[in-house]
Amino acid sequence: MKTMSIEVRRAEPEDCNAVADVHRKTWIHAYGGLIPHKPLLTMLERRREDWWRRAANGTSTLLVLDTGTKIAGYATIGLNRTEALKVDGEIYELYLLPEYQGIGLGSYMFRQCRAMLSGLGFQGLAAWCLEDSENASTFFRATGGLDVAEGMEDFGGTALKKIGFIWQR
Repeated sequence: MKTMSIEVRRAEPEDCNAVADVHRKTWIHAYGGLIPHKPLLTMLERRREDWWRRAANGTSTLLVLDTGTKIAGYATIGLNRTEALKVDGEIYELYLLPEYQGIGLGSYMFRQCRAMLSGLGFQGLAAWCLEDSENASTFFRATGGLDVAEGMEDFGGTALKKIGFIWQR
């Protein structure tokens, strides 16, 4: 019997090509049909391996879900960017390849992100998702997120509503 080792860890430079691939696949899966096609493709083209290398060395923290054989997901975390939400931390992105969804790995990665932010002394956290992204809003509610804010995001002239969630502790 083979034992699989799954861990959430900081991204290394050699992970950035895999992160770019995960980003592309997960965003097409999550946002195809929600975000207009051309703006979505533009966003995907902008985030190639070199973009992720810069992100890995930037002010936010880039984490990966490493299954031991492949990078199956990624998350970016850091300081809350919305002053009106009275929490310190934020999960900017959290994505898993479709074949790794629905088996608890998203919740595991969420808990690891939350623990890392807490370990840095951050009190509470925020996360945003598109209102029409049922998977994301259902996930955030299932992890105890409180739907406390709304905003708009522009995608090539198409405004889409987004929802802000917070977790106090």
